[in-house]
Amino acid sequence: MELSWLSWLYEAVAHVIIWIHTGYSTVLDPDSGLTWALTIITLTVFMRILIFPLFLKQMRSSRKMQELAPKVQELRKRYKNDKQRMNQEVMALYQGAGANPLGGCLPVVAQFPIFISMFTVLQNMANGHPKYGMTQELVDSARSAHIFGAPLPANFWMSSEDIAGFDAGVVQTKVVLAIFVAISSLTTFLTVRQSVTRSMAQMPDNPMAQQQKILMYISPLFAFFSLNFPLGLILYWVTTNVWTLGQQHWFYSRHPMPQYDAKGNPIPVETKPGLMAKLRKTTPEEQAPPPPPEPKIVRQQPSRQSRSKRTGSKKS
Repeated sequence: MELSWLSWLYEAVAHVIIWIHTGYSTVLDPDSGLTWALTIITLTVFMRILIFPLFLKQMRSSRKMQELAPKVQELRKRYKNDKQRMNQEVMALYQGAGANPLGGCLPVVAQFPIFISMFTVLQNMANGHPKYGMTQELVDSARSAHIFGAPLPANFWMSSEDIAGFDAGVVQTKVVLAIFVAISSLTTFLTVRQSVTRSMAQMPDNPMAQQQKILMYISPLFAFFSLNFPLGLILYWVTTNVWTLGQQHWFYSRHPMPQYDAKGNPIPVETKPGLMAKLRKTTPEEQAPPPPPEPKIVRQQPSRQSRSKRTGSKKS
């Protein structure tokens, strides 16, 4: 699955793999499964950090859509008999506020060429082809690496003869691959559920809610396509799913869903403190309750008397 227009990205991914593996090889066995597992995990984290600004842009767009939810619901009720007019008004509202309903697709679109590049490079390494600046020595090192006894280039449907050629047990390799695929399926489901639950809470009357629920339960099945992938690529997919889970949890915990009263006015929601705020030690002065306010001293001013009362004279 090589796309010529992505050749520059293939070479970039291959060079990053070389740099990371070289760094770990200074303290670890370059041919060990641990070294190659850390190389793939580090590469995945590096790629996700690169697209982190897109995630923040996606979340900001989602926040704007949350704030506009009461107005969108009002427009749906007002134009419930005119779907075309309703869609036009909703899109005009989003555009006016700078919200993009398709903003959630940005991280997925950005990950697609990265995933294709990872797949292509690792697949060539699994097949023993030194391409995109890699040496034969490095490719042989990856092919000889084992993770929990399973060869890094092995996939679930690989024949017993090919698995035995990597000096690995067939049953052990199949079990390890099945476990990794199951973890991939579970993390895919948890990632989609986390996002869909947030979306449904954001827009309870969303006409696409039923389709989102179906997608949530179907999404784990796509992970089983990874039975055709080498173990190294499955490890990449598990790592990126775990990263996404933690990333979304971090953002959602710091930016809870806005609440609205009966009139549709937003209710202030107290955000949770960040990690640094939790770790920072407070001084005894900060822990002590604030002192009561000092009583306000009111000076009694003498009332102004008339001139006749002050001098004792009578008015004529």
